[in-house]
Amino acid sequence: MTERVVCDASAVVAVLLDSGIHGQWATARLAEAELYAPTLLPYECANVIRRAELGGAISADQAALAHTDLLDLAVDLWPYDTLASRTWQLRANLSSYDAAYVALAEILNAPLVTLDQRIQRAPGVACSVLVPPAPPSGTTPSVMPAPPVPPPPR
Repeated sequence: MTERVVCDASAVVAVLLDSGIHGQWATARLAEAELYAPTLLPYECANVIRRAELGGAISADQAALAHTDLLDLAVDLWPYDTLASRTWQLRANLSSYDAAYVALAEILNAPLVTLDQRIQRAPGVACSVLVPPAPPSGTTPSVMPAPPVPPPPR
């Protein structure tokens, strides 16, 4: 049976742009899973891709490819109104963006896959939050674009 996971923008962008340990970790968590996210996911991802291009971290061609891969990603997107109540309850400890991912993971009783360790440590979170392990000493995560990774089948 395929595992259901909620993926946040940090995990998806790692799959799309990071060939280092974080990208590999995120790819391993998301590649065979049924993906769920709030409707804000593609906007957040597109903005990170845009910033990477404008900041010179990736080329225009790499940004276009990452954006195309984002559009091809099979993610079940949930609207704000289904998450609003719980998102609002979490406002003291999480941004509305992060709280929306947590709210969806709680509703689905599914783990949240993220690179943001602050979510894992936030009080009041009632879902499993999966974050990558700390990198081995002397290594740094890659910020260079990864080779294209095919999106999971729809």
